[in-house]
Amino acid sequence: FESSWLPAAMAAPTPVSALVHSSTLVTAGVYLLIRFSPMLYTFDFGCFLLMIGCLTMFMAGLGANFEFDLKKIIALSTLSQLGLMISILSMGYSMLAFFHLLVHALFKALLFMCAGSMIHNLKDLQDIRFMGSIVNFMPLTSVCFNVSSLSLCGMPFLAGFYSKDLILEMVCLSWINYLIFFLYFLSTGLTASYSFRLFYYSMSGDNNFYTSFSFDDKGYYISFGMISLLFVAVFGGGLLSWL
Repeated sequence: FESSWLPAAMAAPTPVSALVHSSTLVTAGVYLLIRFSPMLYTFDFGCFLLMIGCLTMFMAGLGANFEFDLKKIIALSTLSQLGLMISILSMGYSMLAFFHLLVHALFKALLFMCAGSMIHNLKDLQDIRFMGSIVNFMPLTSVCFNVSSLSLCGMPFLAGFYSKDLILEMVCLSWINYLIFFLYFLSTGLTASYSFRLFYYSMSGDNNFYTSFSFDDKGYYISFGMISLLFVAVFGGGLLSWL
């Protein structure tokens, strides 16, 4: 509902997509709304934002569960997290929305870097149905990919847990109707669903390119970047808790 162009823009190179989706372009609108949040409350715009955010979160999560393009799945997950930020902002928790914006940038950048490494090694293949058993050839990338996916789900003590747990707690304590409450927790379940789907298709089963060519975790700069982002994807939420 907010950014229907977002999944269609995934034809861009993976490094550009990582920069755009994690911390710059798509989050600029959320940051602008955070800066103008007192004005939004004055004009009683919160109910409209809450409904738009919840519907965006739900529809993007639902679409990601039926998509097979790896980069489009990550793009739809970004759209779902934008809906989460907008909805919690509409309830009056602007600093919590900003906290989740920062934490989301940490693990989403790692997720895109791992996806880019996989796509590059698979000769530009993006269909997750042809990525079976990639963990046997790229263990470092697979570990980083799964840690960032778990952080996206809000796994306890990873970076995403610190913001998502607070958001769900504030939703439980807020006076919202049952429809919004149901959409919130259903969308959270959809996030876990498409993350497990990525794990199932990408990390298990038979590799369709096993007889064609071999690939592995190579490249000092890529490995160093993934390990650095892995650290912040694990500990970033606790380090940013001063917000």
